[in-house]
Amino acid sequence: MNFGYVKTCAATPKVRVADVEFNKLGILRAVSEARENGAALLVLPELCLTGYTCGDLFYSDVLLNGARRALAEIAAATKESDLLFFVGLPLKKDGLIYNCAAALNRGKVLAFVPKTYIPNYWEFYEKRYFASCPAENGVVSFGGEDVAFGKKVIFQAQGFENFTVSAEICEDLWAVTPPSSQHALVGANIVVNLSCSDETVGKSEYRRSLVSSHSAKIVAGYVYADSGDGESSTDMVFAGDNLIAENGKILQAGELFHNGALYAQIDVDYIAYERSRLYNHNYAPQSGYVKIPFSYDDSISVLTRSYPKTPFVPTDKNELSSRAELILTMQAAGLKKRIEHVRAKTVVIGLSGGLDSTLALLVAVRAMKACGRDNKDILGVTMPCFGTTSRTLDNTVKLARALKITLKKINISKAVERHLKDISHPLDLYDAAYENAQARERTQVIMDIANSTGGLVVGTGDLSELALGWATYNGDHMSMYGVNASVPKTLVRYLVEHTAMISPGKLKTVLMNILATPVSPELLPAENGEISQKTEELVGPYILHDFFLYYLLRAGFPPRKVYAVAVKTFNGDFTPKTIYKWLETFIRRFFSQQFKRSCLPDGVKIGSVSLSPRGDWRMPSDAQAALWLRELEEIKDSVR
Repeated sequence: MNFGYVKTCAATPKVRVADVEFNKLGILRAVSEARENGAALLVLPELCLTGYTCGDLFYSDVLLNGARRALAEIAAATKESDLLFFVGLPLKKDGLIYNCAAALNRGKVLAFVPKTYIPNYWEFYEKRYFASCPAENGVVSFGGEDVAFGKKVIFQAQGFENFTVSAEICEDLWAVTPPSSQHALVGANIVVNLSCSDETVGKSEYRRSLVSSHSAKIVAGYVYADSGDGESSTDMVFAGDNLIAENGKILQAGELFHNGALYAQIDVDYIAYERSRLYNHNYAPQSGYVKIPFSYDDSISVLTRSYPKTPFVPTDKNELSSRAELILTMQAAGLKKRIEHVRAKTVVIGLSGGLDSTLALLVAVRAMKACGRDNKDILGVTMPCFGTTSRTLDNTVKLARALKITLKKINISKAVERHLKDISHPLDLYDAAYENAQARERTQVIMDIANSTGGLVVGTGDLSELALGWATYNGDHMSMYGVNASVPKTLVRYLVEHTAMISPGKLKTVLMNILATPVSPELLPAENGEISQKTEELVGPYILHDFFLYYLLRAGFPPRKVYAVAVKTFNGDFTPKTIYKWLETFIRRFFSQQFKRSCLPDGVKIGSVSLSPRGDWRMPSDAQAALWLRELEEIKDSVR
């Protein structure tokens, strides 16, 4: 099944300056290789049919006619191919010479897209030879047919609505208003760039930043094919810096000074989803654009793209530390503002010895430091009850001492027992009321302590728990400010681990022990002193739920696609049946628990996903999951 992936290729064949026959054969080899590797779109460099560095030879009809003839031969040789590919060549029309991208598919030249911005500075003298693309489209005679000529062209795959492509050439990208900006507004989900960008010190880094940022700006895939070995080195050198990007992310980057092909799958369904959220202003003028259909073979669409198992946690090790510091600083800044605004005399946190309350405490310490306040103004309250183990209680005490906060220990067992008797609930009936009575009692205690000390209750619940509804309504669900509200569980773990790695002896030791403790609300009695209630055995592994959360909400993947991507990503870690089970659980819980998210306390947004009803996510509490579950049900028989 095609989940919206288009396998693209940026290739740099070796060229000989003005040797059209040699270059034609290199182009045909690139086309054949791209097709064999399952590509649906191939982009070749600027003027690759003649070479970019031909100089005054561009005036010669011998060269120009040779290029036209070679292009016709390339078209004839690829008439059985569904590949959409772009070839760069000079083309004469009405007495003017244009630097063009020719789009070919199924033996036909679909259109010629001329370069709009012609550089004429530093080492570039293109205005000597080439005219700029006319403002409006026209036609040019080629092979006995009238072929579209102009930049206002969108190529549309037949049977694949979101596979839409437009083209620009080299300098067009570097201009103040690239043609691709308009192409994207009109509907091009992928932009190709045929380039011949010479290499100078530092230019590669700038070029990659430009491609990345521009693909983000226009919300598109961007395939950049650059010239390399074979161009004249009289005054310049070319490195073949091929790039494939998607909405700000470089999917693949080639090796400099190495001719070859670069492949990556661009998710055009994801791009269309992002556009539907961001392009709803509908200010794009449609006049003058033409859509040209091309043949597409969906049988070649196989999921080969890789995804990180933890989309909320950076995969680049060099980025991890700085990202963690930024997140902790953002959390602390949000809390600092609230402390100062309400003039809180204390900060009150319920400490369980678990990851979430630990992170909330670490953030509170940073916030109090930013306020110029002593850590003694942080009141950590540990409230052991029926399921509390000595391990978590001991960790709580050691953590409080290491951070030099004020610790209060209040055993709530008798209060909860009394409450359960008051509502005629058996003490040995371990149901939701038994569990939630403890969570609500803890919330009552810390709220009342905050009232009696002029304090602010800091919530500890994280984004993953909010998505699953794994919180007691009007219990740990409630606080006066939720510092972890947009931090998913996998990121919570990393932030605590980061802090442990940069902390001295005793603090590091207790943080590492907390990291090694199973995630649990500890609401059921312990068994032989050990935690009996393990969250991930009840609702599923958080590494899976965070994966589902990101791709269902942030990327807009439908359940069938999330399942397929997860099976590939977690191959060897979880069976397809296990992934299916917990995906179904996630969808059911996400829809049924919206009422808890509709009345969330304030909390700072950290990343690109937030479930705040005042921020990113607006959903009625009684929305139905039926369509999403039905899509999962349709693939159930294929799950092995």
